[in-house]
Amino acid sequence: MTHTRIKFCGLTRAEDVRLAMELSVDYVGLVFAPRSPRKLLLGQARMLRELVAEEIAVVALVMDNPGAEVEAILENIRPDLLQFHGAEDDAFCAGFGVPFLKAIAMGGAEDEAMQRMAGYPSAHGYLFDGHARGEQGGSGQRFDWKRLPQGLGKPVLLAGGLDADNVAIAIATARPWGLDVSSGIESMPGIKDGEKMRRFVHEARRADSLRE
Repeated sequence: MTHTRIKFCGLTRAEDVRLAMELSVDYVGLVFAPRSPRKLLLGQARMLRELVAEEIAVVALVMDNPGAEVEAILENIRPDLLQFHGAEDDAFCAGFGVPFLKAIAMGGAEDEAMQRMAGYPSAHGYLFDGHARGEQGGSGQRFDWKRLPQGLGKPVLLAGGLDADNVAIAIATARPWGLDVSSGIESMPGIKDGEKMRRFVHEARRADSLRE
């Protein structure tokens, strides 16, 4: 069966991480972007990281954080991947020796988004989100899923406005390698809703079963 990877992002509570483990998601995202309502302190993040099963990857999300802060995140959290949402260039992103995802804002012109993506040849993969350039992720803004690039030869994750009610349509339309969801499984920023988390995974796996 096709397996669309699922990343739950912006987790801030132990109970939400435990449920993510129970649901066997593929990635857990911890946010360190300075302006995000889901931003974690290192001590909080270290506690959450210790709850993550070995087979599930931890992604540390940053946005124009100074290099020293990224180094501290790596030392304390030991993420499997970094995720960059700001104006960091390719050399900066690749300079930490950890695979990274580059977020590409799809809220503007498509050709501009593709030009930005081309500026990150070192990226392990790309996360296409619905917000405009320079805005925070996790805002729940959608873009036309038919615009999701195909055939890049690298992992492509779809983000922005996903929830249990539309995830099956998103998978059928965009056929992404992975999905990134934050606000669509929340009751408020940073506070995940257990029922929404369960429904999201259920609907995604059901959609996968129909792709065969």
